[in-house]
Amino acid sequence: MALHTISGFDRIGEENAFAVLARANALASEGKDIINLGIGQPDFPTPEHIVEAAVKALRDGQHGYTAATGIPQLRAAVCADLQHRLSVDVSPERVLIVPGGKVTMFLAIMMFGEPGAEILYPDPGFPIYRSMIEFTGATPVPIPIREENNFAFSAEETLSLINGRTRLIIVNSPANPCGGVTPRKEIDRLVAGLTEWPDLAVMSDEIYGQMTYGETEHVSLLGYPEIADRLIYLDGWSKTYAMTGWRMGYSVWPELLFDKARKMAVNSWSCVNAPAQWAALAALTGPQDCVAEMVSAFDRRRKVVVAGLNDLPGVSCIEPQGAFYAFPNIKETGFKAKALASALLEDAGVAVIGGPDFGVLGEGYIRLSYANSEANIVTALSRIGDFLREHSA
Repeated sequence: MALHTISGFDRIGEENAFAVLARANALASEGKDIINLGIGQPDFPTPEHIVEAAVKALRDGQHGYTAATGIPQLRAAVCADLQHRLSVDVSPERVLIVPGGKVTMFLAIMMFGEPGAEILYPDPGFPIYRSMIEFTGATPVPIPIREENNFAFSAEETLSLINGRTRLIIVNSPANPCGGVTPRKEIDRLVAGLTEWPDLAVMSDEIYGQMTYGETEHVSLLGYPEIADRLIYLDGWSKTYAMTGWRMGYSVWPELLFDKARKMAVNSWSCVNAPAQWAALAALTGPQDCVAEMVSAFDRRRKVVVAGLNDLPGVSCIEPQGAFYAFPNIKETGFKAKALASALLEDAGVAVIGGPDFGVLGEGYIRLSYANSEANIVTALSRIGDFLREHSA
């Protein structure tokens, strides 16, 4: 018997970081010593007060459905946090609690993607952007993210890609996979240029918004009231509070789109896990020193990673300004990026991700996550150096 599926499902891609993780775990189960610098998740445990809030919620009987939009206390806390961090006023009636950051991408792209439409997205960028755009039948149009621009997007180049078929622009700063942070002057230029395209929606992925280093400023698009009526803001708890497995995210929607997003929630996941929502509430309203300590540790590791990569033969790496990724240039090694990533895992015991897994412009680069211990990072860099010297082109 032949099963016939809708052709759009054949267009769905995936996030290869999970394939690398599976292979790394398989090798480790065989007894091989593997250092994983591939997967993008903090190596810190979820802070204890957050865990205890979930346990208390379970013991208090928080076992049933909640509103599809999230518990009111959590939506209000999100607004208070945005006011505190970003000095923006958001109504709880525009906040949707969702099971992970990817859900916001899914909803936004589904709303605006259809055959004949174009959606702009970062390249290199998070692979799910392109995957979902292609699933809807829309045309994915890459916004080049270039090393010579410190892996920030160029407002001028982005605006030049817009035409009458463009329905949605996706921006990401601080950025995965490159660690770039787009400066205020570029975001100002983008917003000013968007006045010529009043019907064009924007999705701003700011999941790494609290992870910048030194004097680098995170500039949120929520701070621009002139685009509030068409901005979809993506954020969550996964990275900031080391809660990747809790699947807790949120989005802020324009008033005209919020009810559409709410209906999608009702039709797909009903509501987010109830005790996890109380844990997320504790994260926002409890002590924030856990965030500062984690980011400080990432900053120390970032310096070790950059210095170590620049000492490797054929490798150069600019300093990432946000998130917890380095995106070194490996063009002088003589290797293609995915071939090098595969060889490093199989032969050197170091898991990294090949740049092409994040887009066409990722060739010539690999992504390393420094969400691992400093000792492991140093050992991994030593293994990579030994491999490159042994296999020098």
